[in-house]
Amino acid sequence: MELINFIFRIGVVFAIFGFIWGFINIGYSLLRGKNNNLLEAYIIKVIKYFLLVDVVFLFGYESFQLNINQLLTIALMLLTYFVSKLQNQQEKRQLFKVVGQNLPIPKKHFNFKAEVAIIIFSLSVFVGFMFFPEYAENKLSLWFHDSIIDIESTPIFGFIFKVIGFIFIVTLFSKLLTSLNMMFSRKKNNDINNDIENKEDVDKFDDFEEIE
Repeated sequence: MELINFIFRIGVVFAIFGFIWGFINIGYSLLRGKNNNLLEAYIIKVIKYFLLVDVVFLFGYESFQLNINQLLTIALMLLTYFVSKLQNQQEKRQLFKVVGQNLPIPKKHFNFKAEVAIIIFSLSVFVGFMFFPEYAENKLSLWFHDSIIDIESTPIFGFIFKVIGFIFIVTLFSKLLTSLNMMFSRKKNNDINNDIENKEDVDKFDDFEEIE
């Protein structure tokens, strides 16, 4: 039960962080006045993912009772979140290729190798915080931490984000289960195909023996 409550709390943190970051991103876009290039887009994403890892770690560590189950749970949630974001971008990219460039759909910057590198970097930061938790405390991450607590404690907005956090957790773990199911199904299909190929090879050998 304690682990379930912990997962739910982290889900609320994800939801409120996304809300705050959305406002920051809108403000930056208005100040900049034009679309950013590929390098700038990924610099912003690195900052976002770093802060997300930092803030989530702070919420997990604040009780000073962070155990291995909580660490693995946070790492799994972060990995699932990052991979789902990558899959969504891949699906959008495939959609752009199918429908063409004539539709009024904004084209997003995407580089698969850069996306994977950012995910590896973000998870490495999380591992680093496990060994050096004092580096997780900085002015920006603490501001996010305090802002999330303020929003969470607000009666109306707090309830709304708890609902959003619950939906986020359900969606996140459904994507995880879907990915695991696809992985095991693919492995099972590969094993079946290998068995069919081996059987065909045996049948061909038997036919040759009968001719002899």
